[in-house]
Amino acid sequence: MIPKLEMLIALAREKHFGRAAESLGITQPTLSTGIRQLEEQLGVKLVIRGSRFGGLTPEGQRALIRARQIVGDTRRLREEMRASREGLAGHLRLAVIPTALTWASRLVTGFTDRHPNVSFTVLSRASVEILSMLDDLEIDVGISYLDNEPLGRVTTRPLYREAYTLICRPDHALAKGGPLSWDALGEARLCLLTPDMQNRRIINRHFMEAGVGPAALIESNSTVVLVANVLHGDWVTILPDDLARFLCDGKPLAVVPLRERGTAPTVGLIAPHQEPYTPVLQALLRETEGLARPAR
Repeated sequence: MIPKLEMLIALAREKHFGRAAESLGITQPTLSTGIRQLEEQLGVKLVIRGSRFGGLTPEGQRALIRARQIVGDTRRLREEMRASREGLAGHLRLAVIPTALTWASRLVTGFTDRHPNVSFTVLSRASVEILSMLDDLEIDVGISYLDNEPLGRVTTRPLYREAYTLICRPDHALAKGGPLSWDALGEARLCLLTPDMQNRRIINRHFMEAGVGPAALIESNSTVVLVANVLHGDWVTILPDDLARFLCDGKPLAVVPLRERGTAPTVGLIAPHQEPYTPVLQALLRETEGLARPAR
């Protein structure tokens, strides 16, 4: 039944028989047959069918919740048995908000130094995507904001609090002095992350609280694009201090701190709420605690 439950999870995620089959590495007829066999085993209709996928029935929605639990528990059991045979080994899938990628690198490299038989896939994703991927078992853990928007029922470990800086060319009027107040940026030519990114929503809130509403004339979901725009034109951008210094290192750019407004948002590790944790996940949680920057 486990492979059939995985088919249901993939179909609910992709909302398309062809894409779901492709994500599992099987043919569409095999997927369709598996779903029908699952319906026969459970004695209910799970999928609304027509000329295309029409969604899950109410019974299918309930089955999906249990399917995620059962498949997740099965994967954890396999990992525990493997750890008992081989020690810490396996593969972890990690999705990270773009502004925390430097911290993800520190976490992953430190962990693999201590546990060389564990490998990682690291993906850059928006915070809402990370939560969805955790629910759909597409990833094992994420790094995202912990206290700015609702997370649901997850396990969290804080890493750091986000402080913001302005990036501009050294000859820009805002490059002199600092820290800058947010209202000083009202006339600046801004390039920022896209509105679907939680970092952008936080920045928008800071501007609103400062009583200014500057327009971002260039938006991107890539922090590299933002810094490149500043490097090659009369633009400024706003990024967390750690990432800003990494991206600007060795480049003719100025990094100017911005004055904090209220409590800075916390960024950290999030994982599905589960007890007991698998040995690999437990070790990663400990690694996160050791890496965390003390709250200021």
